[in-house]
Amino acid sequence: MNFKIVSDSSSNVFTFSGSGFEYGTVPLKITTSKEEFVDTPDLDIPRMIISLSEEKNFSATSCPNMHEWYEAFKGADNIFAITITSSLSGSYGSAVSAAEEYVKDFPNANVYVIDSLSTGPEMQLIIEKLGELISSGKTFEEIKSEIIEYQKHSHLLFCLQSLANLARNGRVSHAAAKIAGILGIQIIGRASAQGTLELAHKLRGEKKVLNTIFKEMEMAGFSGGKVRISHCMNLAYVENLKSIILEKYPNCDVQILHCGALCSYYAERGGFIVGFDDYSA
Repeated sequence: MNFKIVSDSSSNVFTFSGSGFEYGTVPLKITTSKEEFVDTPDLDIPRMIISLSEEKNFSATSCPNMHEWYEAFKGADNIFAITITSSLSGSYGSAVSAAEEYVKDFPNANVYVIDSLSTGPEMQLIIEKLGELISSGKTFEEIKSEIIEYQKHSHLLFCLQSLANLARNGRVSHAAAKIAGILGIQIIGRASAQGTLELAHKLRGEKKVLNTIFKEMEMAGFSGGKVRISHCMNLAYVENLKSIILEKYPNCDVQILHCGALCSYYAERGGFIVGFDDYSA
């Protein structure tokens, strides 16, 4: 029986390969009053960011529908689907509905939909763990059990220089977004155990921001395990964070990626997201 891993595009992972499985992505979309941006790897993110900064009336995100998830499942008997946190999107609900229909049509199939309770690089860590478990030859139920356990050890932090799009979509107050913009404050937050966004610190200055993020990582149990960082047009900044991590944990596996469209929409220009686990190197 063949395996397939399917993620919505908020993972920022569009290609992924390994032994014994296929990988697929279903895109989310960002809509303004003038155009729609589909979250695919060939999307011009800088152009989208400029367009969003000029938008005065409306912008919103939309999740993959049930049909899109169903089509992505096709051709596999054992399927693991990973979605952005259900507290921010209907992607999880659409994937669950697609899984129910797929199992009706293919009674011998197994589908497990994972609510990441997160987004971006923490989803990437889950995808990588699934690939590792599938490649090791474990059964569907063994993989399901181990990925549930792994989620207890993965974490996500984020740093934002603007809260405009979060406010526009009701995630934070417009007053908080306006104050942050005027004062040049950077916001550090985390994904809670329930998958909601928690704002933790309001800071100025790169050194203070990066040191605070690293401190937050260690407080969450980080001790040199995997780190995945996704950024929106701020490579130099996150390279400095990588250097701080490697200075203390030289054997740490740290990777940097660009945010896709959905994560760029919420992170906005200069924002970045850090996924990590609390295992040792």
